[in-house]
Amino acid sequence: MKTPIRIVALCLALAAVKAFAVEVETNSTPPKNVALVESESSFSFEFDAEETYVGQGDVQRGSLSVRDFDESDTKLYFILTPRVAIGILRLGVQTERYSFGYSHNAAIPDVLQSTNLVLGLDTEFSDSFLIRLEAQPGFYGTDFDDFGRATFNVPVVIGGTYIFNSGFQVIFGVGIDALRKYPVLPGGGIRWKFAPQWTLNAVAPTPRLEYELNSNFTLYGGADIRATSYRVDDQFGTVRGNTALNHAALTYEEVRTGGGFDWKLTSAIKLSVEGGFIPFRNFDFHRTDVRYHQDGGAPYGMLALHAAF
Repeated sequence: MKTPIRIVALCLALAAVKAFAVEVETNSTPPKNVALVESESSFSFEFDAEETYVGQGDVQRGSLSVRDFDESDTKLYFILTPRVAIGILRLGVQTERYSFGYSHNAAIPDVLQSTNLVLGLDTEFSDSFLIRLEAQPGFYGTDFDDFGRATFNVPVVIGGTYIFNSGFQVIFGVGIDALRKYPVLPGGGIRWKFAPQWTLNAVAPTPRLEYELNSNFTLYGGADIRATSYRVDDQFGTVRGNTALNHAALTYEEVRTGGGFDWKLTSAIKLSVEGGFIPFRNFDFHRTDVRYHQDGGAPYGMLALHAAF
């Protein structure tokens, strides 16, 4: 049973990352009032800051295990979004760091981190057909001292949104990452506002059901499917008695299930609070057939701030 679940989670996560499809802001009337961004200004940008804490959990591989560790996940990004003749550019930088509460010489890395540029474009083929092209070149590893050709990677996202009307959109696309076990993966989903206060936002990596209490406050429940590939350092395997793991590619997979709320502090600033449970977590050295999977689960809590000007 674990294998089918793992394959489904991996496909959904890796085919549709956060920048997977063009974000659409819709209004109740008129139906054609659809924009690529929420607002325009002389200096337009997006900023995100997110912190997640995960309680104690375990992972294992056969008789080997890493037990009773917690996790901290910190994400930041800043992206300029100037409008040009062919659409909206996305130019910025983002960073993410997973820190795990076990010893430095454990069987799996105690830190996974990425810092990369964001080079993208949101454009349109028509009023109803929006496209996003984005490359994310940068460092994907465990130690910045190990930065080089092996830890440099360029994930690419090609996504789109087809707008039937203000209440229904179809999202589709493909994710490309050379470090992954499956470098090219497709994906998709729908966004359907099926009642005045209810929206089914069934799009990976964050499929969820939303209930709008008012224009500033939305409750939701759903999932957050994550998977990112890294390279460990050039002595990682030597220290652990398996030289095949030196500079090995590692995909970290995590599925969160829970609920929370989005609170618009202003028209441009949003606070999100979320909590729930992590039923699925993997550390997969897929090119060396070494995989540590979660034994049991772990609770988590997340706080995030998003601004778009």
